[in-house]
Amino acid sequence: MKTKVVRLYGKYDLRMEEFELPPLKEDEILAHIVSNSICMSCHKAAEQGADHKRVPADISENPIIIGHEFSGDIVEVGKKWQEQFSPGDKFSIQPALNYKGSLAAPGYSYRYMGGNASYIIIPNEVMECQCLLKYDGEGYFPASLSEPMSCIVGAFNASYHTTPGSYVHHMGIKKEGAMALMASAGPMGLGALDYAIHSERKPLFLVVTDIDEKRLQWAESIFQPNEASKEGVKLVYINSLSITDLKAHLLEYTDGEGFDDVFVFAPVESLI
Repeated sequence: MKTKVVRLYGKYDLRMEEFELPPLKEDEILAHIVSNSICMSCHKAAEQGADHKRVPADISENPIIIGHEFSGDIVEVGKKWQEQFSPGDKFSIQPALNYKGSLAAPGYSYRYMGGNASYIIIPNEVMECQCLLKYDGEGYFPASLSEPMSCIVGAFNASYHTTPGSYVHHMGIKKEGAMALMASAGPMGLGALDYAIHSERKPLFLVVTDIDEKRLQWAESIFQPNEASKEGVKLVYINSLSITDLKAHLLEYTDGEGFDDVFVFAPVESLI
């Protein structure tokens, strides 16, 4: 099977190439990629090259296929996995394999598997880790976004609260609390906003900040405050670009009490 891919050879050395995939092994799966969404982690991999902890040291000789948020169709299934998967199955993938403690991941570490490709070979460890996920939805793009959304859900679940004098951790965002989503009118922020409004455990008050007015207007057109109120959430958008003291301004919304949960969705040192 011939495939067309984008491969990483070194720092900022990305090449579109076409080559023949090797014969499929009994414990592998051949797949056709339909959707691969863009992630800034791919930019980080391209920026760092072999210095990236997930990228092999020998990519100049054995380049990897970049892209880790992908979905598509299964084309051929090796004998080992034929009872679980079939040609024609739609799939998504969880790239955080953690196979036997290894940092190897799709889109960072594999010569024949990554999202920026027409066809790929999915190796045995992906199925062993139950990271090849069957998908029954209508489109492919939502499936390729399952990885970034899982990061958002994971962050909400990993958030915890304690009571002074107690060592008990109460996991998850505070139910009916106050939440701030900083720099959150971009893709990841919008995902977090959607999840905060529509998940079972949600805040009572939610503020979204950004410095781009067009992005804020776009966010508000999708997630309108009056619609959020129907879900029991008071939603406020704030353009923080012209606010001199953002901390004081935000505290006014909570009568000086502050926020129970704060998430930052841009690598801006001043926000963190």
